[in-house]
Amino acid sequence: MKRYLVVLLLLAVLLPASAKRWLGGDISMLTANERAGVEYRDLSGRPVDALDYFKRMDWNMMRVRLFVEPRHAPGAHHDQGVCQDLPYVIDLCQRIKRAGFKIMLDFHYSDTWADPAKQFMPHRWLETPSSCLPDSVYAYTRDCLTAMVRAGVAPDMIQVGNEITYGMMWPVGRVDPLRDDNWDVFASLLKGGVRACREVCPRAKIIIHTEKAGVWEMTEGYYKRLAACGVDYDIIGLSYYPMWHNTIAYLGTTLDHLAQQFPHKPVMIVETAYYYLHDGVNRGEEDFSQCLPGTIEGQREFTAQLVAELRRHKNVTGLFWWFPEENSYGTPFRGHGLNRGLFNNSTGCALPAMSEFSRFR
Repeated sequence: MKRYLVVLLLLAVLLPASAKRWLGGDISMLTANERAGVEYRDLSGRPVDALDYFKRMDWNMMRVRLFVEPRHAPGAHHDQGVCQDLPYVIDLCQRIKRAGFKIMLDFHYSDTWADPAKQFMPHRWLETPSSCLPDSVYAYTRDCLTAMVRAGVAPDMIQVGNEITYGMMWPVGRVDPLRDDNWDVFASLLKGGVRACREVCPRAKIIIHTEKAGVWEMTEGYYKRLAACGVDYDIIGLSYYPMWHNTIAYLGTTLDHLAQQFPHKPVMIVETAYYYLHDGVNRGEEDFSQCLPGTIEGQREFTAQLVAELRRHKNVTGLFWWFPEENSYGTPFRGHGLNRGLFNNSTGCALPAMSEFSRFR
């Protein structure tokens, strides 16, 4: 018996790596999709509950975004999925937790989409003096997290900002990863949010999320400036989309550099996705010159290559698909959408990339 216990203890020490890998997706539209009548099916076409199916596919954490006051977002943005206020988020997170997943909360410090091209100041703070904004961010973050704790859905990981490569809450908190200007102001906003996270959810890991994995100089400059400003956080979060962020091989080089430059900061790919239906014609700034075809097989192969690359890097501890629940099957809008989810808009069936994605764990 003693030898048996020793073996179990050795296994517990030697096999923690797989247990520490987090796999999931940003499923912020799941509630809205279900209300619209969307039908989810597995690879064989059998109806499934989406959360149950993700669990069967070995996912273990779900990401949910939170807007400040999405009622102030432009009308067109509502149609694009801007509806996640605090009650919506708490309701979805309660379902996520009941289904057995951990929770990653993604604070968009905006009433609408926050990304490198836009970081709009929330309506409630338009008239707030700049010097008071760090306290405003602190109070807002504290109040949201307190409500979630009371509802029994304290997040396990928290993003303080979404794709904040160029700062947040523009123009006050705007920065450039290659310039020193205004970093003290931006850092003060981040510190306000981080302080609330540490106070209300002391066990939660804090993620700082950027999207320049395809330009090492900008990624390096950004996180070095965070360190110089004394910003407290736990995890480097990256977006990686091949049509915007260079090749998978380049991503691997970035991950190697991060391991060298920031050895104590685990890395998570908190957003990735690829088309299963696309004509290959550039849309906006998308560059398909080095991408796989935008087909079901192309999406599967992209996912297989990405997972294989990420598994080579010990500093990578998480992988999350953005909008995996995208699906219009069962609605009048069948077949329409971004076509980057893990379900087919035309059939409601899970796509082969789903199985490849699960190999990360």
